[in-house]
Amino acid sequence: MPDLFGHGAASDPDGSALRRCVGDPAEFERAYWGLRPLLRRADRHDDLFDLAAVDELLSERGLRTPFLRIADAGAVVPAKSFTGGAGLGAEVSDQIRDDKVLEQLAAGATLIFQGLHRIWPPLQSFCLDLARELGCAVQANAYLTPAGNQGFATHYDTHDVLVLQVAGVKHWQVHEPVHPDPLERQTWGGRADEVAACATGDPYLDHVLDEGDVLYLPRGWLHAAAAVDRTSLHVTLGLRRPTRYSIVEALLGLAAEDPRLRAGLPLGLDLTDPAALAPHLAATVQALQDFADKADAETVAGRLRPGQWTAHRPGPIRPVAQAAFADTLTADSRVQRRPGQHLALGQGRVELADRTVDYPPECDDAVQTLLAGPAVRVGDLPGLDGQSQLVLVRRLLREAVVVPA
Repeated sequence: MPDLFGHGAASDPDGSALRRCVGDPAEFERAYWGLRPLLRRADRHDDLFDLAAVDELLSERGLRTPFLRIADAGAVVPAKSFTGGAGLGAEVSDQIRDDKVLEQLAAGATLIFQGLHRIWPPLQSFCLDLARELGCAVQANAYLTPAGNQGFATHYDTHDVLVLQVAGVKHWQVHEPVHPDPLERQTWGGRADEVAACATGDPYLDHVLDEGDVLYLPRGWLHAAAAVDRTSLHVTLGLRRPTRYSIVEALLGLAAEDPRLRAGLPLGLDLTDPAALAPHLAATVQALQDFADKADAETVAGRLRPGQWTAHRPGPIRPVAQAAFADTLTADSRVQRRPGQHLALGQGRVELADRTVDYPPECDDAVQTLLAGPAVRVGDLPGLDGQSQLVLVRRLLREAVVVPA
C-alpha cells in the first residue's frame, strides 16, 4: 500500500510548487517518481481553482470546446449537446451554453475542464513553476462530478499525474499496471480486457480523497474515481515526462541522413518472408548501430528541442503593456527573462523554439546577463554603452525574450 505521510501547506515557504504537492522533492524522486503511487495530506487547493471558478468559466468567459468536455456513464457526451451559437457579433457555433451544462449536471454527468494551464491564471503560474522543477511539460485539467457519480471506468494514463482534491470527496481505487510505463500511443483501449480483468482484483489503493489530499500516480497505474456524498472537484496535473524512447525517436529521425539507411531493397523482395528478410534485416541493424555509435549529444539535443520546447508554452506576456514599456525604456528600467521560455544561446544569437534572434556578437555578455535569471537594471548590462543597452533590450522585449521585472 502507498504511504500516507506529512502535512503540506497551501503556499510552501520556499515557493516550490513541487514541494507543495509531494513534500520533500529528494524523497519523492528516490521513492516514488515513476515507481509507485504517493498519497499525501496537504492543505487546501482552492487558491488554484474552486467551484466559483467553475461557474465563472461556464457563465462569463465565453468558453468554447475543446476546453470543456462532458462524460456520462463512462462515455463522452457529444459537444452539440451542451454548445451553441454565441449570438450577435460572435459568429461561433461551439460556445458553451451554461443552461445546457446545468441539464447535464442534473443528470449526473462529469464536467472535464481541459487546458486550464492556458486559461486560468493561478494554474498557469503553478504549472510553469512545476514544469521548471520537474523538467517536463505540465498540463492542468479539472473534473467536477456530482454526488454518487463516476466519470470514467477503470483506465490508465500514458503520463504521470498529480491529483489535487479541491472540493468534496472522491473515492479512488488504484490497481497495479497491466503494461508498465506505457508510451503515448500505448493507450489503455488497446488492453481493455486486461484492464477490466485487473480491476476486479484487490486494489493497491482504496481511499477516499478529502479536500486538500494529493495523489501521485505514475503512468500506467489503473485507476477509477467516483464522487461520494457531495459534488467533487479535483485538479489533475498531467506530467509529460520524456522517456528513453524520446531519444530513440530522435535518433531514428537523424538516421534518415545516413545513405546506408536510405538505400533501397532488391527487386521483388518479400518483406513478409522471414528467410528473405533476414540478411537485409541484419545489414540494416548493423548500419543503424554504426550510425548510433557516432551520434553526439549536441546533434540529438538539437533534434529534440522543437518537440520538448513547444510542449509547454512560456509564461504569458501583456502585449500592449510590453510595447509601451519598450517605448519608454530607460537605463533604470528592470527586465528579466520571460518565465518558462526555452532557449539556447550561441555567439550573436538566441535560438527559440520557432525562430532565431540575431544580434551583434559584442552584445553576448549583456545577453548572458539578461538571461541568467534574476532581474537586471538595463543600465547595468556589461560591455555596452547606454544607447546600445537600450537598443538591445528593446529588441529582446519586442521579441518576447525578456519581460518587465
